[in-house]
Amino acid sequence: MKPDARPLAVGVLGRGVVDPDVPVIHADDAGLLRGLAAFETLRVYGGVPFAMEEHLDRLRASAARMQLPPPDADGLAELTETVLDAAGTPDCALRLTMTGGRAGGEPVSMAVVLPIPHDLEQVRATGIAAVTLQLGTDPRLRKDAPWLLDGVKSTSYAVNMAAFDEARRRGAQDAIFIAADGSVLEGPVTNVWWRTEGMLYTPSLDLGILAGVTRAHVIRIAHELGYAISEGWFQQEELAAADEVFSSSSVRELMPIVRLDDLAIGAGRPGEAARGLQMGLRRLAEG
Repeated sequence: MKPDARPLAVGVLGRGVVDPDVPVIHADDAGLLRGLAAFETLRVYGGVPFAMEEHLDRLRASAARMQLPPPDADGLAELTETVLDAAGTPDCALRLTMTGGRAGGEPVSMAVVLPIPHDLEQVRATGIAAVTLQLGTDPRLRKDAPWLLDGVKSTSYAVNMAAFDEARRRGAQDAIFIAADGSVLEGPVTNVWWRTEGMLYTPSLDLGILAGVTRAHVIRIAHELGYAISEGWFQQEELAAADEVFSSSSVRELMPIVRLDDLAIGAGRPGEAARGLQMGLRRLAEG
């Protein structure tokens, strides 16, 4: 499910569309030196970014938590239109990034258009395997430790990428983080869901996890489909005993997880909730 490495188009606020092979940040940019940068990734359907305002709101919130100035939302919206026109691909992924910039300088804001992984639908049809990984944090302390930047979407993704590497080492495609007390948290780039009979479960935002934009839409769609939803603090054992497990994210949408730590989830194939919610999300996104 890896996207092609080369962007389809790149735009920089104040410069417009630039050659993807031309560097756009300096060696002393705070985003490069210290990971001081916030970003958002969203899907584009038929040339229209899905939930753009919600993603810009979350970018603004992340920037504020990191002591960055507010992003130029109007400028980024205009830049998005420009780079999507340049990319010429109606169905794609869009990444908006705001770095801390150079010392004494202005932040650098970018819009990058990326292809959707070519095998995404094939993988969704069969589901993926995931492993649980200890994050080693106490969720009860995260709310009282704002310096941990819980729920912030920053580019400091080394731990997340290391989690993917460990999952691949174990023969899986994804990971699910578990807190020190055994509570289920989230994936490296996803929110986590599971179904037991007619109830859907997902970890509470009180655990310091990312408030996924897709997660919020899935909650609304699930209610429309007649599912009851429980948001809370749940143990790893509850996840493993579920009838089906899946994740949600902007690019992957709903992704069934059919094996967890080398054990089959339910019947070992994508379940009814993931299928129904995926169809509902796609209907909403495509209008």
